Amino acid sequence: MTDARQVEIESIAAGGDGVGRSDGLVLFVPRTAPGDLVTVGFKSKGRFARGAVRSIERPSPARVDPPCTHYTGDRCGGCQIQHIEYGVQLAQKQQIVRDAMQRIGKRPVDLPEIEASPKEWGYRTKLTLAIRTVGGKRIAGLHRYDNPAEVFDLRECPITDARVVEAWLEIKQHLDLLPSDDPELRGTVRASEQGCAFVLLGGTTWDRFGEFADAMKSLAAIWWEPIDGRRQLVVDRRTSAEPLASFTQVNPSAAALLKDHVTRAIRSAAPATMVDGYSGTGDVAIEMAKEGVQVTAIELDGDSVEWSRELMPAGSRAIRGRVEDLLMGEMPVDLVLLNPPRTGLDEGVTAILEHAGRKPRRVIYTSCNPATLARDVARMPGYEIERMKSFDMFPQTAHVETVCELVPGTA
Repeated sequence: MTDARQVEIESIAAGGDGVGRSDGLVLFVPRTAPGDLVTVGFKSKGRFARGAVRSIERPSPARVDPPCTHYTGDRCGGCQIQHIEYGVQLAQKQQIVRDAMQRIGKRPVDLPEIEASPKEWGYRTKLTLAIRTVGGKRIAGLHRYDNPAEVFDLRECPITDARVVEAWLEIKQHLDLLPSDDPELRGTVRASEQGCAFVLLGGTTWDRFGEFADAMKSLAAIWWEPIDGRRQLVVDRRTSAEPLASFTQVNPSAAALLKDHVTRAIRSAAPATMVDGYSGTGDVAIEMAKEGVQVTAIELDGDSVEWSRELMPAGSRAIRGRVEDLLMGEMPVDLVLLNPPRTGLDEGVTAILEHAGRKPRRVIYTSCNPATLARDVARMPGYEIERMKSFDMFPQTAHVETVCELVPGTA
């Protein structure tokens, strides 16, 4: 049985839902804004419920008209807060970070400073789409926020770089040339100075690969990662071996601000030795090594490690493997830099740092998930938070990047 209740939205939760309270019930309501008065339909489940807007009784002053036709017309789940004014988005992200650190991390912290993205739109240089067959026709698109099993056909994406969207529109004309033995393919297009690269995930055989490569001569490179197989470079038209299939920040202008902040934090600590865990292509590690710091960069992606090795000066090194497997062997060091995926740190990493005989003078942890950041900080009670600063790497979404600087506690 579905209930209905009128509620005022107070804030935005980590996943992008609006949060309202009524008679002891906490309601999570997608596509609402702080200050909205809405009637919500929901199925009661104890003290918490997720509902849907039936009507907006009083719109919030923070509401704006979302420019993307997919956002409302197709209930796109790629963005969660496109309907909220940008300044309010930033303020809500500050609260998300603080609340996670207080509730999960058990650390009393102030609202972190937040750096706005230089670009609110057209900032994404990488876009991953699901490739499905719908109504007998192959499409490439995103999942609906209220039904993740459904994929709609993408035609535009205002938060994404026009080069990436154009490449996808061209690829969509040739979806019939992709592997036919996998109903759930995924593809990623990434733009760089060399052009756009395409990574295809899924399938076991790709009989029409040659036709696809000929049809997509505009792509700088094509990688294929079959089911249960290793990623392979199948077309290479690049002018340099930059690992375009590897992880990279999707908002280059905001990433430059974050990198500048991190490198200044490292310099202020004046380390002689450091470990850069989850180092990616090694941009920070290489820069610090060139300034005289003895750096060990640890990264699992083989292409990124090879790229780093080519550029790393003598005295520093890039090694391939998992941080939880290799960090202990590199201790003690003056500073540890960490930039894990959304799942956060392996418990082994926090254990190594917490129980080190000589703790690093500073741990600089960059996180794209406030919840896992807070969890990991809670696992390291021997450290204190010296400073946090957030960066809006993902405007129009509920995601936020945070740099947390930890120092050994005095207790």
